[in-house]
Amino acid sequence: MAERKPGKKASGKKSEGFTPEERAAMKERARELKAEAEKADLESALLEKIAEMPPPDRAMAKRIHAIVKAGAPSLTPKTWYGMPAYANDDGKVVCYFQAASKFNARYATFGFNDTAKLDQGAMWPTSFALTELTAAEEKKIAALVRKAVR
Repeated sequence: MAERKPGKKASGKKSEGFTPEERAAMKERARELKAEAEKADLESALLEKIAEMPPPDRAMAKRIHAIVKAGAPSLTPKTWYGMPAYANDDGKVVCYFQAASKFNARYATFGFNDTAKLDQGAMWPTSFALTELTAAEEKKIAALVRKAVR
């Protein structure tokens, strides 16, 4: 295989690197790691991030926060790449909420990492698109969160 020059894609076009949103998320993650090391109030940081969100994302994030806290009180609220997230006792993120505004997407995402115990056969969903949060979605999220920490 031919060796590629740095900064070039296989197509020969110049790589533009990370988007401004991706760079901001990486900076957020560095701040989060420092806060965790200093034993900062992680839930307050999460609530601050929710408060900064645009209204539709903020409303969903607040409801998801309440659902996760009620359904899985053993999880620790924190931020993860600037997103609301919930970690197990080992500090590993089990689930997270990604606002639509985070990466200018058309929908928000509620997702699970591999620490979630959602295994169901050889294939199962690990993230869900959200355009609104109705009672039906809230019920599904609550059930998934409870299953993730069983």
